[in-house]
Amino acid sequence: MAITKRSGLSITAALVATTTALAQTAPPAASPPRAVKKPFQVTSPNGAREDDYYWLRDDTRKNPEMLGYLAAENAYADAQLASLKPLQAKLYEETVARIKQDDGSVPYRKNGYWYRSRFEVGGDYPIVERRKGVQIAPAETMFDQPAMAKGHSFFALSDWAVSPDNRLVAWAEDTIGRRQYVLKVKDLATGRILTDTVANVEPNIVWAGDNKTLLYIEKDPVTLRGYRVKAHVLGTPAASDTLLYEEKDDTFQMGLGRTADDKFVCIGVQSTVSDEQRCAPVASPTAFTIVAPRAREFRYSADHIGNRWILRTNKAAKNYKLVTVADADLAKGPAAWRDLTPASDAVFIESFKPFDGYVAIDQREGGNRMIRLLTDAGKSIPVKAEEPAYRMALDVNEEPTTPWVRYTYGSLVTPTTTYEVNATTGERRVLKVAPVPGYNPADYVTERVWVPARDGTRIPVSIVYKKGFKRDGTAPMLQYAYGSYGLSMDPRVDPGQIGLLDRGMVYALAHIRGGQEMGRGWYDDGHLLNKKNSFTDFIDVTRYLVAQKYAAKDRVAAMGGSAGGLLMGAVANMAPADYRLIVAQVPFVDVVTTMLDASIPLTTFEYDEWGNPAQKSFYDYMLSYSPYDNIAAKAYPALYVGTGLWDSQVQYYEPAKWVAKLREMKTDRNLLLFRVNMEAGHGGKSGRFERFRQNAEWQAFMLQQLAVTG
Repeated sequence: MAITKRSGLSITAALVATTTALAQTAPPAASPPRAVKKPFQVTSPNGAREDDYYWLRDDTRKNPEMLGYLAAENAYADAQLASLKPLQAKLYEETVARIKQDDGSVPYRKNGYWYRSRFEVGGDYPIVERRKGVQIAPAETMFDQPAMAKGHSFFALSDWAVSPDNRLVAWAEDTIGRRQYVLKVKDLATGRILTDTVANVEPNIVWAGDNKTLLYIEKDPVTLRGYRVKAHVLGTPAASDTLLYEEKDDTFQMGLGRTADDKFVCIGVQSTVSDEQRCAPVASPTAFTIVAPRAREFRYSADHIGNRWILRTNKAAKNYKLVTVADADLAKGPAAWRDLTPASDAVFIESFKPFDGYVAIDQREGGNRMIRLLTDAGKSIPVKAEEPAYRMALDVNEEPTTPWVRYTYGSLVTPTTTYEVNATTGERRVLKVAPVPGYNPADYVTERVWVPARDGTRIPVSIVYKKGFKRDGTAPMLQYAYGSYGLSMDPRVDPGQIGLLDRGMVYALAHIRGGQEMGRGWYDDGHLLNKKNSFTDFIDVTRYLVAQKYAAKDRVAAMGGSAGGLLMGAVANMAPADYRLIVAQVPFVDVVTTMLDASIPLTTFEYDEWGNPAQKSFYDYMLSYSPYDNIAAKAYPALYVGTGLWDSQVQYYEPAKWVAKLREMKTDRNLLLFRVNMEAGHGGKSGRFERFRQNAEWQAFMLQQLAVTG
């Protein structure tokens, strides 16, 4: 039957039923691959489990049998999606048409130079440039990333830092996708690449004040955990680099940075429940002083301005507060700290930026992220917003002496807008509105809905749809969430989403527990032995929105990635009948086995996120929801699963095993597609347009499954 383009925002029930039936009963273009079963026992202090697909793990990524299975899955996906190629191309072209291809960032000033990045038409990677003194000065190219990426199937330049004398630039580069970066250095005056290189580092580089010493973080070659801070002096071999600090506790990760006033270099280490920061004068960063010693359930981050330190801390403040301490009193510890903001049950402090005379605070209240300015005189200046669901965030602010604070604002209908506000006068001005060609925000509507969860908790949900939408229970809907690590998902305009809205879809962003949209307690109620709240919140949001007629019961798609892929796997087991399709990207689905293996990247410093399965209480609880372990002989919705062979955060074999076991156990005829990017890591293939090309594939599949035409 031919499906014609419709002009309205809804289609008849008869067409929905007919198209859905065709999608469910059409004969497959090829038989799905079946991985062979090889008995294997995963042992632990709390018992052994059979894992017939454990053999799919190959840390070398060279096993011919494993690679053959992945190739067969890709071939099957190709065959099943062949008829959707025209729609996929159309979705991709629509998305790209909404991107201003020669766009550039708002220039920012630092140390006498204006910096910005810009794209050229058709370019996958940006050009980074600077101008001396004024914005109209001749541009000096620092990184021609399109040229740097040539010859590489994957390319990422993930951090760069200019020396204090503005003469040299150091950067971190990855050409595999495994996040094992190489440190390189260039002379900006001549363009000459120095012979200095350091392999297997984090993308986190800081210059010392002498213009010749670089501080970096070395990774463990097996676990990929950054664990050593070293100093490299230009012109010397990397093998002789000085060890400045080694973190012995493998539950901690680390980062490097300079304070806002550039007086100190700081090493920060953090776990889920503890922080420790040590700082040294930038002129000679060798002897580091601990700002406050680590303790369980004690978290903080410190910055410096003038002759004082400002800290964000959870000490006597679950949602964090800001405190200050004079340089001379730092050694006295928390007893010398003076509150700048009070503890609050309603306001969660996300971050802050110190300036001369005031502090810019990035905070959350009522599920929204907002900005507030606090002067040294105690005056509080909130930055207002007019929409019910939105996101503000501090932008690049490299000059602490300015009264102007840069921040961004956006929502599900308002494109990201860069503002600056004057801390003295309150004046606000627009620096840039992200261009979205062919898009009119007035054509769309956003709502904030509060959904009652099964335990009575009210879950905030950000919703968007095209104006003219009728809440009559017939619309298709895509629901997204993450809900882990305290990471909050904020609303924004996505060029790839507009075409879905134009086809009559509703998009719902569920701010489930496990994030921090509603404060630290929101996170506490969604991790460790409360993790199942994340899953039931998601399901309860779906059922409420269907009951409130935002969507048809049989036209709901769910999507999540990484830890959000764990969410998808759990939801698929717990409530398969509530979803027509589930999209799980790089999904963390083999929770117990992965967390039992300390050699796998991320495992050790995630014990306080998921629990340590060596302990029986955590083992039993994790086993009760682990998607891979809870697959049953029952009907599942259609599934689209994506992974990258070189993923270092969620190893490819987790979704591979999950898919293989689903093929063995599920009793339905719904399509299960597994797309493996053989040249990609956790974020997929590199390049500005590539992610939209990849997204168009699952979007086309989703539209088919939800019986959406056009």
